Amino acid sequence: MPETTARPLRRDAERNRQRILKTAREVFAERGLGVSLDEIAREAGVGVGTVYRRFPDKEVLIDALFEDRLAEVLDAARYSVGMSDPWRAIETFLTRSLELQVADRGLKELMLIETQDGHTRLERARAQIQPLIEQVLSRAQAAGVVRADLAATDLFLLQHAISEVADFTRESAPEVWRRLLVISLDGLRPDRRRPTPMPAPPLDAEAMVCAMRDWEPRRRRAQPR
Repeated sequence: MPETTARPLRRDAERNRQRILKTAREVFAERGLGVSLDEIAREAGVGVGTVYRRFPDKEVLIDALFEDRLAEVLDAARYSVGMSDPWRAIETFLTRSLELQVADRGLKELMLIETQDGHTRLERARAQIQPLIEQVLSRAQAAGVVRADLAATDLFLLQHAISEVADFTRESAPEVWRRLLVISLDGLRPDRRRPTPMPAPPLDAEAMVCAMRDWEPRRRRAQPR
């Protein structure tokens, strides 16, 4: 009898764990990492104590969620290294990594916003990704398809800037960040006489006002409490 009563409890515990992970993944993707464990418990429909028993602090939950997400960024870098066209390799990495960050605000913060608790995780990710990006960049420079004075850190800063634009226009024009990426990519080339066609229309005046109005309240909601 003890064995038969223990098994349902274990199944319930695993169901709760998966529910917490699923909810946290969705909430972090939409609102960023500032969401508290209490809020995640409420959204998941479980008790706060249930969350804390499985994830003593938020960093443990983040580690459980984002190992696979970080692996996707690493896969994008590896894929770019293997491409035969040096320009397409740069373009592909920036586009894919930004698509991942735009779709998942938590991943963006994980990759680009360093916190004391997340320092080890961030350094581990950078240690794996940066050498690959340096390889992609040096090959593009050797082929003469990008500026000779670029550094890998410029590409990381470029991602950060464009991901902020994506956050700014998320509600009013969710695809407009791709325009900024095209402009930036053209700026990486040593010869910029032939601009690349834009992949999305620009913001009109009304959309710009909406983006400005919505952005600050959204940032305030994302702050940890």
